[in-house]
Amino acid sequence: MQTLGIALLGSGRMAHVYGPKINAHPGLRLSVVFNPNLASAERIVAQYGGEASSDLDYTLSHPDADVVLIATPANTHLEYVTASAKAGKPTFCEKPLDQSLDRADQCVTTLKQHPIPFMLAFNRRFDPNIVALQKTVRNGGLGQLSFLMSTSREPAPPPMSYVKSSGGYFVDATIHDIDLMCWIAGERPSEVFAAGSCLTDPEIGEAGDCDTSMTTLKMPSGCLVHINNSRRCAYGFDQRIEAFGEAGLLQTTNQRDENLIRWGADATEARAPLKHFFLERYDASFSIALDEFYCAVTEGRDPSCTVLDGRNALAIALACDQSRKTGSAIKMEWS
Repeated sequence: MQTLGIALLGSGRMAHVYGPKINAHPGLRLSVVFNPNLASAERIVAQYGGEASSDLDYTLSHPDADVVLIATPANTHLEYVTASAKAGKPTFCEKPLDQSLDRADQCVTTLKQHPIPFMLAFNRRFDPNIVALQKTVRNGGLGQLSFLMSTSREPAPPPMSYVKSSGGYFVDATIHDIDLMCWIAGERPSEVFAAGSCLTDPEIGEAGDCDTSMTTLKMPSGCLVHINNSRRCAYGFDQRIEAFGEAGLLQTTNQRDENLIRWGADATEARAPLKHFFLERYDASFSIALDEFYCAVTEGRDPSCTVLDGRNALAIALACDQSRKTGSAIKMEWS
């Protein structure tokens, strides 16, 4: 099996997600970890291996760095995608592509000028149950698709420091649902309408954002998509998808640490709590996404989740936020 050395850009939370998964993959190894703050990179290296670096040029030219994994804040992605592409390194980049559509378009242009295998990490596309639902829909198993519904509710809001730099709820969180709904339906919306409220933390509203939202996407086929999101969920990380069509219904259900059902004097159907958050609920999908990237690079094909997927999901997310602010539906125009 061919081995690919990874240059990991970033040493924050996502470095701790990818570090163990790189080490567990038989064809990947962590070669170098980059952060302008060298001490931060050294902490990741101490846990997962490789060499720490605070020099981007050195990192990208490292003799054991075959590919690049970008796990830095979204507002740095353009800089690092550009540098990786110019270095000719296949690149795996965390979502979103950027928080600005102009900057996302610059990424698209850069990758046209410097073609490399490029994959955007919409990891939920690689959840096995969601994959099974998508394949059934796209293979005509439901006949004509009428509705797609996505529920995504987080156990608690993030710190305000994160909220203020996140790009807004739609760009930070709803973008996952948007990408999934377009991927499952096989089309992009012709119109979007979104409403938002601040019900969890007044500071989020004061920052101009929302923590509760409902989104409707109207697809050219007539299929209607409903997405509901909340940054507060008392019972855990609520993640469900429903596809309804002329031939029936498909659902993905919540996952638990234990699926045993208990009956007793205090409860007639007691179950373990839901998986706590995305790290637990989508743990397997991160490994599968990395393997998809590895296979695409070693087999000489394009990864399945492209820069245009990222650009289009961002355009829809930004239109949703515009709709929230104006109270009007937004027509989408695609070239």
